[in-house]
Amino acid sequence: MSSVDNNQSLNAIMQKIGINPAEEKKRANGDQLGQEDFLKLMTTQLQNQDPFAPMENAEFIAQMAQFSTVTGITDMGQTLKNMSGQLSEFRIATATNMLGNSVLVPGNTAYPDADGSVHGVVDLPSASGATNIVFSSPNGDILHVEEMGALPSGLSGFSWEDIPQDVLASHEYIKVEAFADHGKGLEGASSSVFNEVLAASADSADGVMLDVKGYGDINANEVVRFRKGSGT
Repeated sequence: MSSVDNNQSLNAIMQKIGINPAEEKKRANGDQLGQEDFLKLMTTQLQNQDPFAPMENAEFIAQMAQFSTVTGITDMGQTLKNMSGQLSEFRIATATNMLGNSVLVPGNTAYPDADGSVHGVVDLPSASGATNIVFSSPNGDILHVEEMGALPSGLSGFSWEDIPQDVLASHEYIKVEAFADHGKGLEGASSSVFNEVLAASADSADGVMLDVKGYGDINANEVVRFRKGSGT
């Protein structure tokens, strides 16, 4: 009878503090220590303590606090695991949305887009008195020179939109070089070009990887600009 009373008392205590005994029994059948197990251990400890040297209140509270901390860490771990799954889904969605668009990549190898034009950006460390963009064939023949005149420091966009049909029909890349005059004549300048995203993938290690035409795999974190569609 005493055992029944103890169990009823324990269940009443657990329900009062918001613990479901049935759920805790399921957990106890596994390899984890549930809250019911902890309370049983605590009750047994109190019943068998030395009456001449009982447990201090501080010790009792400390043990309960430790168990609550462990339980909280376990719950937080599960929450982080769920968040990781959601981030993976977000990466996949991001990778899918990048297909068919163009991204800005540092380099001088460009391919005409669906509209038959090449777009890019020149990065000037200081203002220039004159700025030229030279477009050449793979064998070095100059195809076109875009004179942009004086430009301020920073990023400035450029494009070549009237590319001849014979150049487009070759399906070869176009070499893009930027030159700027900062007071000592035309000197080479840093440039980037827009190229089409051919494929995309997502994994937990590298995040979203983009297969960019002419450049191979590039981490999406390195992309600073993109153009909607490959010909807009």
